[in-house]
Amino acid sequence: MDDGPLWWPLQRLVEAYRDGSLSPVEVAEMAQVRIAETDPILHAFVLATPELARRQAAAAEAAYRNGHPGPLAGVPVSIKDAFHVEGHVTTLGSLAHAGDVARHDSGAVRRLRRAGAVFVGKTNVPEFCQSATTDNLLGPDTANPFDPGRTAGGSSGGAAASVAAGTCTLGLGSDGGGSIRIPAAFCGLVGLKPTYGAVDDAGGFQAFSPFISAGPLARCVADARYMHSVLSADGIATPGMPAGTGPRRVAWCADPENRPVDPGLAGVVASAVQKLAACGHNVSPVELDLGGWEQIFGPLVLAEEGERRGHLLDGPHPLTRYQERTLRAAGRLDPETLAHARSALAQYRARVDRYFRDYDVIATPATATPAFELGRRPRAVAGRRVGRLWGAFPFAAPFNVSGHPAVVLPAGFVDGLPVSIQLVGRHGADLHLLSLAEQLEAALNLRLFARLSPRIPAR
Repeated sequence: MDDGPLWWPLQRLVEAYRDGSLSPVEVAEMAQVRIAETDPILHAFVLATPELARRQAAAAEAAYRNGHPGPLAGVPVSIKDAFHVEGHVTTLGSLAHAGDVARHDSGAVRRLRRAGAVFVGKTNVPEFCQSATTDNLLGPDTANPFDPGRTAGGSSGGAAASVAAGTCTLGLGSDGGGSIRIPAAFCGLVGLKPTYGAVDDAGGFQAFSPFISAGPLARCVADARYMHSVLSADGIATPGMPAGTGPRRVAWCADPENRPVDPGLAGVVASAVQKLAACGHNVSPVELDLGGWEQIFGPLVLAEEGERRGHLLDGPHPLTRYQERTLRAAGRLDPETLAHARSALAQYRARVDRYFRDYDVIATPATATPAFELGRRPRAVAGRRVGRLWGAFPFAAPFNVSGHPAVVLPAGFVDGLPVSIQLVGRHGADLHLLSLAEQLEAALNLRLFARLSPRIPAR
């Protein structure tokens, strides 16, 4: 990769805007050129929004001249196609909504717009965000910038691919069962699922409602923290704010629920945990009692899908196989099973929360495997059979059910593909968690994007 502005960290980009050495309008045009170069390979975008980006970039440029820029003025951001952007389609990855034009911004988009962000396009999602890979009937699957023959993950797969390919500085994603963290891990990014309820997307798409959070995808922790501060309305952090992290008690679980993990990935993540210890943190191997999340997550997701979208089974538009199966399963959902899931949710959250009496942070692998070939979910990991649904990525959804903040960041490479560690913190401790992640990021000192696939133009 060259050192063009689309690859700069947010702090450097904003400083160039402030001193007048770079124009937001120039960068908005660079983003559209980069999308045109990479999207025929990656299929990260449902649509580019060049006219909107030009208007926003011109407004940002004027704001810098007038001395009143917003905190993200002129920063290129992609918007996952599960969020509404006024005047533009929100397909939700479905033929049933392919022509739906949003009448208003949803809550997270409103905050980004007020902050001066430049929206470069809407990014691809699986149908109704119901898959951890980004495939739908609207077009080709979203591919991984490190190897376009492999998945970018999902459901924020388009957002992850857009950031990893250098079409934008930040991506807006959402995470109801790993949907930020899984694609971030597969694409070598930092991905944050905030504490449940910390980011309000009022007026937005509704799915995974008991579990979901909007959040950032970024190429470094500082950028993710800055975007999170905008989204959560916590007050704006200073870009590049030092971590300032004192010793933390870290509970390290190499294989939650005794799930199999790719040996190469396991070794890379274990080495990253050793870096935490070398930084002065107290790392203790533990066995985490996370069982029972599937019996809560599955029924509550199915019940909402059936209520909101069950009518589509009799509609005129074809559905993906996974969405059709989801809606048919919702129709068979037993009321007693659903009642049990609802009553067990609070108990599960309290059970996971008890770990934070003795520890400040939980560390796990982010996924069980590196990114796999498009359309070929692994049926075995480390020589053990796994389920198709969760086998490659079983470590994210438990913390959607528990509601705790969780961040993934790259730990290294396996066969040329990035693999990641997951750090989980106390409820409401998102910024402390990000500070620890930033310290680990500095200790690892990876040069990730020099390894993008040769098929991705170097620009």
